[in-house]
Amino acid sequence: MTIILLLAISFTASFVGTLAGSGGLIGMPSLLLIGLPIHQVIGSVKFSNMFSSFSSFYILLKKKQLKLKDALQLIPFALFGGLCGGLLANSFSEKAMNLLAICLLTVALIMNFIKKPQPSDESDWHLPKKVYPSLFGISVYDGMFGPGQATMLMYTFLRNGATYLQSLAFTRFQTFISCTAAFITYFMAGNIAWGIAIYYTIGSLIGSQLALRVAQKISTGQLKFILHSVTIALLIQLVIRVAFP
Repeated sequence: MTIILLLAISFTASFVGTLAGSGGLIGMPSLLLIGLPIHQVIGSVKFSNMFSSFSSFYILLKKKQLKLKDALQLIPFALFGGLCGGLLANSFSEKAMNLLAICLLTVALIMNFIKKPQPSDESDWHLPKKVYPSLFGISVYDGMFGPGQATMLMYTFLRNGATYLQSLAFTRFQTFISCTAAFITYFMAGNIAWGIAIYYTIGSLIGSQLALRVAQKISTGQLKFILHSVTIALLIQLVIRVAFP
């Protein structure tokens, strides 16, 4: 029963997380309810995210939704951000990280409603250098905790002219790099529950692959509705956790 439960949780979290980010809204609280310590939960999820994010990125790369040379520019920011976040994880309280996520997500959501994304040519769009500091900061947060990280990335890329599928591809690649870096720190600290991590990874892989197929069959308006809905749900959950610890 525990294995089936893990597969169901990870599948749902990965499916939602691939489409709109914030899969951690489902996965992490569910794992905490099982009784795992917070750092083992984070470490196990990072292990899972390495595989699910890379597998979905690879498919989008093959479908030419982004240029590899643009994706490679993300590596230093995602790598060092994830490492810093993992090392800092014990320096900040969970409440402090939740407050940070609330601020970042609220700003991103408001900006998306106020300003329309700039139109882009799928074949000519390149990642602007002005977004690098934001990408580093989001990777630090991902290494420290994670829920909402992919949603923040999606908004960042959309706000700078990427199409939805380009944003999804860049988000999955950066998530792969930052989670790999963070995983190293949790592994070195012995904070990986392998009995949980393996089955969680299997469910995540299935969820991410199905989400990619869904993403290419529904309209941009529907995808943005999912993104906004998940963001609002995440904000509500974070506010409740901060207000009623």
